Amino acid sequence: MRKIVFVFVALVAASVAVAGEFKAGFARVDITPPLGSFMPGYYVDRRAKQVLDPLQINCVAFSDGKEIAIVQQYDTEGISDAVANRLRDAIVKATGVKRDAILVHASHTHDGGFLAQDADHGASATDDGVPSTATDIDRLYSALCVSRAADAAVAAIADLKPARLGVGRSEAKRISFGRRYLMKDGRVLTNPGTNNPDIVKPVGNPPDEQVQVLRIDREGGKPIAVINFQTHPDVVGGETLTADWPGLTRTVFEAATFGDAHALVLNGTQGDVNHCNVMPRPGELNGLRRDFDDVDRGYDHAKHMANVIAAAALTVWMKCAPLEAGDIRFGVENVRVPSQKAKDSDAKNLKWAEDVWALHEKSAKEGVAGGEKDYVTKKYGWTGMELTTEVARAGRIRRLANGPDFFELPITTVAIGKAVAFAGFPGEPFNDIGKAVKKGSPFGLTLLSCLTNGSRGYFPFSDAFREGGYESATSPFGPSVADDLVAGELRLLNRLCK
Repeated sequence: MRKIVFVFVALVAASVAVAGEFKAGFARVDITPPLGSFMPGYYVDRRAKQVLDPLQINCVAFSDGKEIAIVQQYDTEGISDAVANRLRDAIVKATGVKRDAILVHASHTHDGGFLAQDADHGASATDDGVPSTATDIDRLYSALCVSRAADAAVAAIADLKPARLGVGRSEAKRISFGRRYLMKDGRVLTNPGTNNPDIVKPVGNPPDEQVQVLRIDREGGKPIAVINFQTHPDVVGGETLTADWPGLTRTVFEAATFGDAHALVLNGTQGDVNHCNVMPRPGELNGLRRDFDDVDRGYDHAKHMANVIAAAALTVWMKCAPLEAGDIRFGVENVRVPSQKAKDSDAKNLKWAEDVWALHEKSAKEGVAGGEKDYVTKKYGWTGMELTTEVARAGRIRRLANGPDFFELPITTVAIGKAVAFAGFPGEPFNDIGKAVKKGSPFGLTLLSCLTNGSRGYFPFSDAFREGGYESATSPFGPSVADDLVAGELRLLNRLCK
């Protein structure tokens, strides 16, 4: 068997062009899980009951004739470090591509399959603290995705064709909004609800509405569009499988180009922005319904967002400015950040956290989590997003009670000459992280992606820890994490651009 694998890898490598010739390839495989599968993304145990649209791995391969790089996007909420390692191991084994040249990115749809299992491939808590009741179906699904990851990489390499690059930038307006708000009582709440009279003002800077497009024209093959936008794909909810706005954007864009292009969508720095417009204009609530956590969601609204993003990309698609390709380079910067355990992991808070979590698990077991009969709500009075925030805080305090003082966060970047950089963060960065990295990057185009090669949690700026809200409540990291990551990514980008 080892000899067969070695010969197969050699054949894949032999398909790469001669040194100095830039090529690109594309592949797409289906990873829609079966009905009944566990769906991560909320603090309840959800099981898939309907498929609204297929879930996929979309893969682009790049070659300069010497090195190959792989960028894969998965329609899933998050990929744990353990599963990301398995995915990359499978790609390395199947293709011989170097491990640090592989990016596996979760779009963060909250209506996908379960790829957050532990290193033993068994049931575990998901990255947002949900006690998983994973079944054999979920374990088999994870194994399927590992196999499909290798299939996608092999197919994309087989599709390599001479290519040239271009860049376009546009904007998608009024579909992404900051989700943290100052309330009249002085608190900062995440998603306080539409037309809430207690809202004073939004907290933080305006959202990044930029749409970036990498156009890859290929000799003898369809062009490839890599579309980069940044906001939470938490638009649909329920127990329906959907790729949410990232997948729907692919569908709209490809249809609008008359089927003459492939599309891959990378979700950028989306940690503190989402679709919730708390002060809507007339008509802007069309296609939305009030969900269990007081957040408005709806499939039609996800379609609307896809229309807006695809339209923004289409306005520049035929007029992209050329970029000069070059050698493929890649690297990892391990950023050391403090943990958030010292502040509130004392005995009193730990006792509180254990009580909240025990009540939450009892609610989840009885199927009343998030509703009027939720045991946490009965005791503490929290409802909606405030309930979610306090349960998240309790989970984080429990996890860090005996946790480390510091964490190392690996950020991985793949570069093509001085033209393009794919910068991946292993968690959910706040929107302004992306703004700072794009502004300081030496590359002609810097494409950012959240939840890449792992899923470590939220990366808020220091003011969010002082102000409060869901993101800082659940983050395991200390207040310097965002600044540390910006500095680390810019170090890596400047190193790769030399």
